[in-house]
This record gives sequence, structure tokens and C-alpha cells, in this order.
Amino acid sequence: MHRDAPPASPELPERLFVYNGGFLSRQRVRRILELAGWRISLGRPGPEDWVGVWGKSPTAPRGETAAARSGARILRVEDAFLRSVLTGREGEAPTGLCLDRRGVHFDSSAPCDLEVLLATAPLDDTALLDRARAGIDRMRHAHISKYNAFLPSAPLPEAPYVLVIDQTRDDASIAHGAASAGTFREMLVFALTEHPGNRVIIKAHPETLAGRRAGHFDASDENDRVRILRHPVSPWALFEGATAVYTVSSQLGFEAIFAGHRPRVFGQPFYAGWGLSADENPVARRTRRLSRAQLFAAAMILYPTWYDPAFDRLCSFEEALGGLEARARAWREDRRGHVAAGMALWKRAHMQRFFGRQKPLKFTGSAQKAARKAGVLLWGAAEEPRGTGLRDAAPGNAGPGDAAPPADGRVPVLRVEDGFVRSRGLGAALVAPLSLVTDDLGIYFDATRESRLDRLIAASCALPQGCLARARDLIRTLNASGLTKYNLPGAAPGTLPQGRRILVVGQVEDDASIRLGCTEVNTNAGLLGRARAENPDAVIVYKPHPDVEAGLRPGALDRTQALRHADIVAEAASAQAMIALVDEVWTMTSLLGFEALIRKKPVTCLGAPFYAGWGLTRDLGTPPPAWRRARPSLEGLVHAALIDYARYLDPVSGQPCSVETVLRRLGEARGAVPRPGIGLSALLARLQGLRATVLPRR
Repeated sequence: MHRDAPPASPELPERLFVYNGGFLSRQRVRRILELAGWRISLGRPGPEDWVGVWGKSPTAPRGETAAARSGARILRVEDAFLRSVLTGREGEAPTGLCLDRRGVHFDSSAPCDLEVLLATAPLDDTALLDRARAGIDRMRHAHISKYNAFLPSAPLPEAPYVLVIDQTRDDASIAHGAASAGTFREMLVFALTEHPGNRVIIKAHPETLAGRRAGHFDASDENDRVRILRHPVSPWALFEGATAVYTVSSQLGFEAIFAGHRPRVFGQPFYAGWGLSADENPVARRTRRLSRAQLFAAAMILYPTWYDPAFDRLCSFEEALGGLEARARAWREDRRGHVAAGMALWKRAHMQRFFGRQKPLKFTGSAQKAARKAGVLLWGAAEEPRGTGLRDAAPGNAGPGDAAPPADGRVPVLRVEDGFVRSRGLGAALVAPLSLVTDDLGIYFDATRESRLDRLIAASCALPQGCLARARDLIRTLNASGLTKYNLPGAAPGTLPQGRRILVVGQVEDDASIRLGCTEVNTNAGLLGRARAENPDAVIVYKPHPDVEAGLRPGALDRTQALRHADIVAEAASAQAMIALVDEVWTMTSLLGFEALIRKKPVTCLGAPFYAGWGLTRDLGTPPPAWRRARPSLEGLVHAALIDYARYLDPVSGQPCSVETVLRRLGEARGAVPRPGIGLSALLARLQGLRATVLPRR
């Protein structure tokens, strides 16, 4: 992980005197300032102190006056450029802050810290610029903007169009960026005049759409060529259909640069004047020419102070982005609420934490009852009773939570299962999962029909380099940490015989992945027999499934039976340790085959698990599904399975989080990760599930 955050809590924090109640009442703002080395203070500052003011807000003059009288210096505080899912007026805390000792980034009257960075910092470090390019790729892929309460699949105006970006009337960046309300009228005239044959789409600010703040345009500005976009959409999707982008000082102009545009800028925002925009009113002192990566590196990586709520610490841009991606996804998929049908009691509290943050999750015992509701959650491959009106498939390539309620009245279904980096302990032992997957088409282990994961894997062939770089980092972390799905204790046999060593992976024989993904070979005995027949001279090591070893699920082979074909039975063995000792892995559909691929081991599949059929495994026995024709890289497969498909929940903060956060919890914070539920703990888990049913937790 990248470690470019400022050091936390120096021994002698600097005193920061404030005269705005928000510094005291907004807990997140106070905490970021504390971690960045500031001690919030009240009273009269001295010349060695600092005064904190919020940008150029109406309360800023109080602090400015106090600073002028005492000789104290001013620290101007503003939200960072990736703020949150909802707006600040809707009560959501910021992901980071801009702490500027010279000025404020939207005030062009004098240089601020950000402008000095852009004008003078070398910005030529290869690693830094690679991070910037990767950050751009990740934001575009996940549709992340400053505010994120929109659906990536929301309907867009018919392309092509000219995009004009509105702002709220009292936005400080307008008056302090050498613009006024009249500038917006001028901008619209320019857009219409310079593109006489095009329609003009005006994008309203999120707070205008929410009815909280007025914009500069209204219905009186609309005509046969001008339309106001009145619903939230992804800026990245909107940029794709635009032939030109016009802005005064909106941050969307900044984001438009990374979507490939050269925005026409009528004010003096921080991103204007560096050769990446067409400036109607340029800032004379800004003469340097920057690349997109350099602009992004300074403004998103070096300038802001980012915060990680999971570990309560300052963090890198990438870590902050990962958390915001997770929170945005949870909002997008859960905003309408869900009804969960037929969920075991012990799972309900965990389901509530995962899916009940926007609207409390409701539970019902049957799919028939759930069919009268919107957004039904079914566990795994649970069958849908006929006549309920449930439907699996979402239209087109929309993901879970993206599709609008169907016009035919049928209720959309999301199938839920444990994720691929699950916990430290078995689900059969009532260990709560740290990750779950949701699928609106099928479910990943059902090879009889296409799943959402199938589509994500196929689409991974077109992933940008920044997303593939994140997957490579993830693969390195998994290999270095030895983390797997269950992360059970255990070791490998002390020594193995010399020769070509093959690990044969036992499974739970009534597992749905075998029932729906295997044909001719569907038992552990059959798997072992086939492996020996194909490899008569190899050293075969058989690893029973941990659920089977624990006596929780069927599929056990006694040692005599297993040793007919195996040389060694690795009982209670660590999956990671076993993979490291062998040359290849044979499996029906076990996830251990995926874990072996991550560790660069050849894998032979006798069934059709989600990772088979893509050219990364040797596929014997069950033919891979016909729709698996793409040839993704290993990085693409990992990104699809562990980043795009799965959702994660931090067990400490209770917040949606990134896969990297879960790996850190599993690797470092052992006391924070849920443990097996046995005896009284198992009873408590069931009682918590009952409570989650009656009193949904937010």
C-alpha cells in the first residue's frame, strides 16, 4: 500500500484557534485535523499560533480578524476533491480535507499551496505519475466523482451534445474565481454560438437537484436546443457523449480533463492555466504546462489530507478511494432497500450490516411473501417457487442495484453468497463473513447459466492499466500474507517425497458447486481416481475439505480409501502451505484452485468453477460453459472476482470497505475478526439474527 499520508499526532501539535462551531461539532473534521497535527483551541491566539477558517465561508472573517489582531497565521480548511456519497448538507462526513497554509484552492487572487505545487513541484517521479494514471483509471472504472449518489447506468441524453455545467448560486469558487452570475449567461451564449448545430445539455449541481440550493439556470432557459438534466447521472458517463464541455469553476471541469476533454473555462479554478483547458479568463502567473497525470498527482495525491475511517488514521489517496468506492457501491445497490427470503437466523445480523445501511433489511420466511416486495435477496442457489413473479436477470450490462424496477411488475432477485476472502474460520461453524457477493443474473458456482461474475471476467479484458495494476498489487499482498478464503490454522506435512507433486483438493460432496458444475466426476473418490489415472508416477497429496474434516458436511473418505490413489493425506493442513509445496493442483470446483492460480500454480479442473474455461486452467471432464470465450489475464480474473464482484464490510467500524482493508484486518488485527461460533456463541449469533429481524440495525 502507498504511504504518503502526513505523520499522525506529532508530540507537540500546533494550536489551531477556531471561531466556527463546525470545527467543534463535526467530529470527522476534528479528527482529521488532530491526526494531521493540529490541536483545536478556543480563545485568543498568539503570534506563534494558527487560526483555522473554513475556506471563504461567511464565518471566515471572524478568524481572519482574530489572526490580523494577534499576528497568527491562517490555515484554510476545505473538503477534499473526493468528498462523499451524499452531500455535506445531507449529513455525510468528508473523505478528506484540503489544509492550506497559503490560501484556498478556489481563490485565484493569490497563490495557494496547491498552485505552488502545480507551478514548482518537479512532478516527474515515475512512481508518482503511475499512481496518478492508475487513480484516474480507477475513478473512471468505478464512476467515482466528488459526490456519488448516482447510478452509473442512469439514462443519459442522446449523444452528441455540448455539456454546460451549472453551479450553486452561492458557490465561493465563483466570486473568488473572477466570475459572477453573469458569467454563466455568457458561458451558455458561447456554447450555443460555438456549436450552432448541437444540442446543449445543462448539468445541475447535486444540491440543486436535491432542492437544497438554487442554480443559475432554470426552466426559462430551456428551448428546442437547451435542456436541463434533472436527474443524477455519472459524470464519467455524461462526458462520453459530450463533444465539448463548458464550465465556470466547477470541479466537474477538473474531472472532464481526465475524461479526455479540454474544457472551456470561464472562471479561474485551480485546474485552469496549465495547458489542459481553454481559458476565457486566464491567470497570468500560471505559465507552466502540465500533463494530465501531473495535474492529478498534485491535486489528488500530494495536496489533500485523506482519512481512513476503518483504521482511524490518515491514509494515502488510494486507500481513501477504496473506501469511497465501497461506500458508493453500497449506496447504489441498497438505496431502495431489500427483502431477504428464507435466511437462516444466524446470518440475519450479518446481512443487516451488509445490506441494511440505507434502509433496514426486512426478513421473510418465504419467497412468495418476498415477491410482493421490491429487491429480494435469496441465499445461493435457493430455488424460486413458481408463480412468485421473481426474476433473476437484469437487463443489458447493468450491475446489481443498477436496473430500475421492471415495468412488468416482476420482482428482481439478487442472489447472495460468501465472498472469496471470507473470514478466519468456517461458515459452517457460524463465523460471520467479511465479504459477500451479490448476483443479479445467477450465482458464480452455477455453471448452468451465465452469472454476473462471468460477465465481469469477460469484460476484464478491457480493464484499464490502472485497474490491472491494483489487481497485481492485490495478488502480491495475497501471496506475501498467505491469506486464503477461510484462513484456518494448520501446517503442511514436514516433508514430501521427491517427484512431481500434485495437490488433489477434496470438497463437500453435496455442495451446490458440484451439483451445478460437475458431470462425470462429482465425488472425492472419483477426483482422486482420475488424478492418479492421468498421473501414475506423480506424488499425489490429498487435502480433505475443512468442513468435512470438522464433521460439519458430507464427503469424507477414510484414510484407507484415500490412500488407494493418494500417497499422502494432508489432514488439518493449511491451504496456503500445501499450495506452496506442490507443483500443480487438481480440483473439481474448489476455490482452492483459484487460490492456486493466484500463486502461479497450474490448475486442472474436472468441473466448471467460475475460474475455469477462460484459458487459465486445464479443463478436463465437464466442458466449460459456451459463453466463456474471452481470454482474460490473471489480473483481470482477480479484479473481476475480488474487486468488482465481491462486497466487503469492516468488522470494527461496521462500514463498507475495500478488499485491501479486509486483508489488513485478517493479517494484522486478529482480535477484531469474527471467530467460530460454538456453544454459547452460536446461540448468541442466532439471537442476534432474531433481533436483526425485529429491530433492523442501521
